Amino acid sequence: MRRNDGIIATGGSNVVGNAVASGKNAKAEVRDSGLTQYGDGRQPQPMDLDKLLSRLIDELGRSDHPERDDLIEAAEDAREEATSEEPRKGKLKIFARALVAAVPGFTALASLAVAIEEAIHGL
Repeated sequence: MRRNDGIIATGGSNVVGNAVASGKNAKAEVRDSGLTQYGDGRQPQPMDLDKLLSRLIDELGRSDHPERDDLIEAAEDAREEATSEEPRKGKLKIFARALVAAVPGFTALASLAVAIEEAIHGL
């Protein structure tokens, strides 16, 4: 079995968090990088957006995502927009939708993308 940072399920039948395994001797395991949790587990707020985008840029820099350079550039643009005097919410929402669509299969990035999208919607 390949190692990943997502859901691992083997054998019989078991449920753990959001992982489900079925079959003989099932085992379900969820690995969580903690990126969906912010601070004390609260939902990300607009004021968190700069930190979230900085974390995204760092994570992308360490990833092997095929579009990481473009995503880093877009995240840097979004961070600049988010920290401007009057951030354009529409522009940030477009970024959030594109980001969520671009990161499936990269669990840590997908979790962070969702947190960023939630913070943008709070603007």
